[in-house]
Amino acid sequence: MIQVVIIDDEDHIRDSLGKLLARHCPQVTVCGEASGVASGIKIIREMHPDLVLLDIEMGDGTGFDLLQSLPAIDFNVIFVTAYDQYALQAFRFSAVDYLLKPVNPEHLVTAINRAALLIRDHFNTQMNALYENLRSVARQDKKIILKTSEQIHLLDLKNIVSLQSDSCYTTVHTSEGEHIMVAKTLKEYEEMLTGCGFYRVHKSHLINLAHIKRFDKQDGGYIVLANDVKIPVASRKREEMLGLLEKMAE
Repeated sequence: MIQVVIIDDEDHIRDSLGKLLARHCPQVTVCGEASGVASGIKIIREMHPDLVLLDIEMGDGTGFDLLQSLPAIDFNVIFVTAYDQYALQAFRFSAVDYLLKPVNPEHLVTAINRAALLIRDHFNTQMNALYENLRSVARQDKKIILKTSEQIHLLDLKNIVSLQSDSCYTTVHTSEGEHIMVAKTLKEYEEMLTGCGFYRVHKSHLINLAHIKRFDKQDGGYIVLANDVKIPVASRKREEMLGLLEKMAE
């Protein structure tokens, strides 16, 4: 299913779009709505949607302001607006489509289908990268240096179970039960450990695939690691995680 967020400052427009999607786009689930820039940023950060239907002129700013306020746009965008003069600017943001109000149902379906193809292609690319990452688990013979204010740790990658974000710091959890806090962001470690058998299942968690014990689908979905620690899986990552686990079982 494609997770969609609708952002528009008019209640009846959000309601209308939701009904059109329910009637004509069975592959779509509306996971959240917002009425402006500030609330839109909040719902995007909470829900991590695949696709956003975004108004342009809203009470507290524009849809462009919203996109520029995000550190990264990791979702597709379909602009839905009453004004046609913003089309060029919209496509500079790599918009999937630009729909004028009142929205024609056929045009909406075409735009959603186009977004679905892009999301599928992106998913396939991600899964290929994950499978390659999985093959690298067996090669975790490298070491990593972790520097704290008082100590320097030299760890084997295979002994790192998971890494957890703590604002501008990262806590590294080891198979020996150590919890080492380092003054680096989780993103820095994600980039550093690319191709080393680690996978970011959640904005706050990077796990070592070699230490996965099981995946529980209840309570929104979480990974249980070898040390019995439960790690939440972001909603948009669940399908990837299931595919990855199936591959690991082959």
